[in-house]
Amino acid sequence: MHAVWSRLVNERLAAQGLNFLTGYVWGRAAPMGEPVAPLVAAAFAAFEPGLIATLYEEGRRVLERDSLLRMQEEATVESLHAILGEVAAAPLVAALRRAVEAADGTGRPLFAGVRALPWPADPLGQLWRACHALREHRGDSHIAAYTAAGFDPVEMNILTELWVGWPLGAYSGTRAWPQARSEQALARLRAAGLLDGDLLTAQGRATRDAIEERTDALEQALVDAIGPELPDVLAQLNTWGARITESGNFPPDPRKRAAG
Repeated sequence: MHAVWSRLVNERLAAQGLNFLTGYVWGRAAPMGEPVAPLVAAAFAAFEPGLIATLYEEGRRVLERDSLLRMQEEATVESLHAILGEVAAAPLVAALRRAVEAADGTGRPLFAGVRALPWPADPLGQLWRACHALREHRGDSHIAAYTAAGFDPVEMNILTELWVGWPLGAYSGTRAWPQARSEQALARLRAAGLLDGDLLTAQGRATRDAIEERTDALEQALVDAIGPELPDVLAQLNTWGARITESGNFPPDPRKRAAG
């Protein structure tokens, strides 16, 4: 998510007329090409579709796709070098690329779009591209898991925010769904025994845990592709991730990382 949260990336995009939200939506959608807005909204899932459509069309109007992708890559690589210095990224890239190449793209539009992009020449650019692709793969898998479990995006936003420890509305309220939709979702979750007032019940927590476990299971082939190097890869990524967060280029709240 460095291309979303990095100050340098946002400054470069702002100079072209993209604010944080238009940069986020157009930046995440651009790897898929230039699909119609409803397709982008469906892929993003958690957000109110009208909001995504408006931000997407505004982003496309302001900056054409090839320029956006080029600027995003260049600024992300420059930012990572400034924060991390000249680190040895190549071994991690090799391990992560095995996972990217082994991954099934079926039903995963955001992942498939990122994987279709050319790999950057810079090793830190390659590291970012691999992490970006794997992040989108898990996100696409998560949407598949919760829709298969019978939940819509509003219900899932509520379950997630309470599951990671946020109060009701702290996360779901940022996704721009109308209050009526939120109230309807709350009523359904309470009627199903998943919420008691504004808190998860034991059944609700077990249900949300099961969705996370199903999402993890959908990622097992990627874990297998990385193989025995996984603990070392994760340790190094966590170290670099902490440095990025400490530099102020990612939100420090661990619940943000847990929520996606």
